[in-house]
Amino acid sequence: MIVTTKAIVLSALKYGDTSLIVKLFTACDGVKSYLLKGVLASKKGKLKKGYFQPLTQLEIVANHKNKGTLESLRDVKLAYSYKSLQTDVLKSSIALFLSEMLVVSLQEEEENVILFDFIENAFIWLDTNNEIANFHISFLIQLTTFLGFYPDDTHIDAPYFDLLEGEFVPSLYNEVIEGVTLEAFKQFLKADFDEAKTIKMGRGVRAILLNNLIRYYQLHLTDFKKPRSLEILQQVFG
Repeated sequence: MIVTTKAIVLSALKYGDTSLIVKLFTACDGVKSYLLKGVLASKKGKLKKGYFQPLTQLEIVANHKNKGTLESLRDVKLAYSYKSLQTDVLKSSIALFLSEMLVVSLQEEEENVILFDFIENAFIWLDTNNEIANFHISFLIQLTTFLGFYPDDTHIDAPYFDLLEGEFVPSLYNEVIEGVTLEAFKQFLKADFDEAKTIKMGRGVRAILLNNLIRYYQLHLTDFKKPRSLEILQQVFG
């Protein structure tokens, strides 16, 4: 079936000497993978390798056979042209890390327009704002809404957040967020990106909170792998 849809690049892996296998999150069919034959050798074709950097926002014409095999692309153009996300070293570090998180978090081959809109708008926000030190924290917390394990804040005044149970608890049992890290975590709940950028916390607290969030994902997603770019991000922001 030939479809025209918006899509966001999640990853691109070299295949052979001249080809790529790219994974896209599409507005119409969720996560899809495509084989782009000869794209690394061609300079005149419609499919240029520059289109397939992490989180590039595209409009594609694709042939979806929906048989669990690699699909094919017929045409590609930019749906949104980033001004700074892929050239600013701080923003590109965030983009690389979050693209890896999305690869391990998004698995479904089905339409999810609300999730697509969230991701699309989130990275446009990152592209057009400068106060971005808290963006990746806020993004990961908001993303859990769509993944089914957003923190239950019914007992938000409790002294611990249980990572396994996903709720605030009065006593230690499983792995938890606590202390000053917990107070920072609470501020992010229900905060949008504009509100999140005003949250004040030190580099060390941000690093601990990020590691706690990655552990939270690991506990709630099967086959989760820690992003390779985490160390780079920690060096940049904590």
